[in-house]
Amino acid sequence: MSPSPAAGPEASAGAPYDLLGVGLGPFNLSLAALADGVPGLRTAFFERQDAFRWHPGLLLEGTSLQVPFLADLVTLIDPTSRWSFLSYLREHDRLFRFYLYERFHLPRREYDDYCRWVAHALGSTRFGSRVDAVRWHPDAALFRVTVSHAGEPAPVTVTARNLVLGVGTEPTVPEAFATVADPRVFHSADYLGRRDQLDGARHVTVVGSGQSGAEVFLDLLRSQPGTGHSLAWITRTRAFAPMEYSKLGLEQFTPDHVRYFHGLDQETKDAVVPGQWQLYKGVDAQTIAEIYDLLYERSIGGAEADALLLPNVSVKGVTHGGGELSYRLRCRHRDQHREFAVDTDAVVLATGYAARRPALLDPVAGLLDLDAGGRFKVDERYRVATEPEVSGRIYVQNAELHTHGVGAPDLGLGAWRAAVILDDLTGGRAHRLPRPAAFTTFGAPARPQSPGGPAAGTAPARPVEVGGAGR
Repeated sequence: MSPSPAAGPEASAGAPYDLLGVGLGPFNLSLAALADGVPGLRTAFFERQDAFRWHPGLLLEGTSLQVPFLADLVTLIDPTSRWSFLSYLREHDRLFRFYLYERFHLPRREYDDYCRWVAHALGSTRFGSRVDAVRWHPDAALFRVTVSHAGEPAPVTVTARNLVLGVGTEPTVPEAFATVADPRVFHSADYLGRRDQLDGARHVTVVGSGQSGAEVFLDLLRSQPGTGHSLAWITRTRAFAPMEYSKLGLEQFTPDHVRYFHGLDQETKDAVVPGQWQLYKGVDAQTIAEIYDLLYERSIGGAEADALLLPNVSVKGVTHGGGELSYRLRCRHRDQHREFAVDTDAVVLATGYAARRPALLDPVAGLLDLDAGGRFKVDERYRVATEPEVSGRIYVQNAELHTHGVGAPDLGLGAWRAAVILDDLTGGRAHRLPRPAAFTTFGAPARPQSPGGPAAGTAPARPVEVGGAGR
């Protein structure tokens, strides 16, 4: 399948788009793929990068997705779609190889390649196109969107009835490192491209113990015999803990749990999310096992593995090293309330990502109805609350952890969320949404329990009504 013409989605007549997407990560790409072929729906998706890239700094050899291949861009909503992962395998003559591969979880590099295939074959996508500003024009009931295209001398303006923001998250840097400007101190998002900058470092520290931190530490540990790095791994969490991966535990990544969580009051939501860190910030058990096995083998014969693992520790400050190494990290044990130092030459910050409100929304900032913390208010259909004069809808993807729970960044819910948005946009004409599927009843049962047989209170809750054109 060949890519769409370079002219891009705005090459046709200047009629307004029904939906204009900003950003093309997996979530807006899922929406673009599921929107493809929906009768009467005119869409365009703009991405400032010149090609699709998904976490390029972490595409390490041997790493896999933490969700099964069925959590591709479309399959959990439309397994017959030509944009499914199985269609990708067929297109690239890899079906028999995948069949014999006999694994449910894809290599991360193959997921990236699959998404790139979809992104550059869809007719609604345009790369090298930066959305600069969004303005609302009430007289026309349209958003006017200023877009700068690579290679074109001046920005252009396109119009849309509705918007969807899929700008993703941005790497977070702890306050202690905010003023450190050193090529050997960087975020794990850039690890693969900057790994060579660690050459010559006598000591390397990894800060953060999510999956990214574990994979970086494992990569450094594997290469340690050749590099000679001494290693430290520091995390604020109480343990280098595995991600929750039991089958009932994973039901918290279902539409059923999203509906339940969205119905809670905001104070409760804000209290619940931090306690669920092991659902989305833990480390897969295989990575933990590989790290332990390497440390074990390095300790044979009375040797000591040249690695210091420090859970339950915060880095409070950074100063230039007073000895042979470049930096001194001032650390504090969170239970013992004791301070100590770790000296190091280089630091990889696996300190996560945070949602952002892009500057392109500044012209409509006064029309957004934000919560007390300055966050989007997001309804069950993923629409941002706005002032009444805005009749167009602004949808968000992966900016609603605080309103929809830990499933917000999960790839397994991406196709469902995209289908909810399309269902809302088309009045229910786009895709059939699945009925409740979890065995777990997340809220209090609606009716008294009865002994024997199906309990009255465990009947599936009625699906959320997401069709229709109302706000």
